[in-house]
Amino acid sequence: MSEKEYKVEVKNLCKSFGTLEVLKDCSFNIKRGEFVCVVGPTGCGKTTFLNTLTCLTEPTSGEILVDGEPANPEKHNLSFVFQEPSAVPWLTVEQNIRFGLEIKKKPKEYIDERVENIISMMALSKYRDRYPHELSTSAEQKIVIGRAFAMNPDLLLMDEPYGQMDIKTRFYLEDEVVRLWETLGCTIVFITHNVEEAVYLAERVLILSQKPASIKESIAIDLPRPRDIASKKFIEYRTHIVDMIKWW
Repeated sequence: MSEKEYKVEVKNLCKSFGTLEVLKDCSFNIKRGEFVCVVGPTGCGKTTFLNTLTCLTEPTSGEILVDGEPANPEKHNLSFVFQEPSAVPWLTVEQNIRFGLEIKKKPKEYIDERVENIISMMALSKYRDRYPHELSTSAEQKIVIGRAFAMNPDLLLMDEPYGQMDIKTRFYLEDEVVRLWETLGCTIVFITHNVEEAVYLAERVLILSQKPASIKESIAIDLPRPRDIASKKFIEYRTHIVDMIKWW
């Protein structure tokens, strides 16, 4: 594959905090429009890994390229969805989804069309004038996800966005994200400690080693959608990834 077909290229990424080495020599590529999940042992540095990709944390060394150029939040449209719902409490659902586009000073016609599209796809029409505190946690997280997708990001990074939710709600929101991703063609990097979630969502799973973390294995998930978590092949992927995380 030519470099132009890669959305993200990470070369020899290292990150240390003083004498604590968190990331060591991480190198990988992400294709344009790919959905990648990142898993690894507890405390291995998954969030630090994601923060360096968003430029929230400066790498100690190495290179992060987006579209062949050094990653730059001022130039590249990066969106982040955190574990805790982060809707702006004093804005309505519609105002929250408009917020980032208005900050970027996009044309009103573009914002109106984009927001209507996202509200419709996320089934938020009847809540558009509600405030986050009036909604369930899952509905509030839908606002945050919708706001991120509305930005039409170069790269969408999600840090365990369903970590606090029950299984039923998780599956519902996972399906929502897959549907948005398939419709809008975004490139997604999704951090999770839940291996089943990774196999359910990803086209490819990156497994991080123990700290200092590096890429232990990259696994392509060759399963049709919607995915059957009880299928033999699904269980084989899940078992292999769990074994790789535990094997040191």
